[in-house]
Amino acid sequence: MSLCPGRRAGVPLSESQVLLSLALLVLVGLLGLAIGSFLNVVIYRVPRGESLVAPPSHCPLCEHPIRDRHNIPILGWLVLRGRCADCAAPISPRYPLVEALTAALFVLLAARLDALHLTSAVPAYLWFASAGVALAAIDLDEHRLPSSIIFSSYPVIAALLTASAAAEGAWWPLARAGLGARRCSGASC
Repeated sequence: MSLCPGRRAGVPLSESQVLLSLALLVLVGLLGLAIGSFLNVVIYRVPRGESLVAPPSHCPLCEHPIRDRHNIPILGWLVLRGRCADCAAPISPRYPLVEALTAALFVLLAARLDALHLTSAVPAYLWFASAGVALAAIDLDEHRLPSSIIFSSYPVIAALLTASAAAEGAWWPLARAGLGARRCSGASC
């Protein structure tokens, strides 16, 4: 489904089509906020070897669970004024920044891929952007890239790009990407 229906046929967009496109971009942005919130968990827990699912989100200082109403991307941090609701310890501004960055990347990628008539590839690029945000933040902190994120992304991105190629009937670009990935899998790349 195109984010801008009718545009590809050279037909001017109606007001309802523009509103639909904007609504879809808003949904992609909200998805980006939610994924960005999860990426904060990944960024904090993966380098420490902790589970991503248990225990639930909590203050690293007092270990009180974060209330659902405070776990809303960006808004929760603003409501709490960047402090834990229980112990008043500061909460890094990185949390809302990661959420906002992820949302912005999601919207930009979705809009650009649609403009290039590659809407079916949006999920693959969103996964790639998510992994990139997590890896960049972890690298800033730890000066390393966890292989658990890198290696788990290969099959997911391959599957998503294969689904996109199937939807578009664009097998040659997928084959070229596969050949490039195979060529660069060694230390010589």
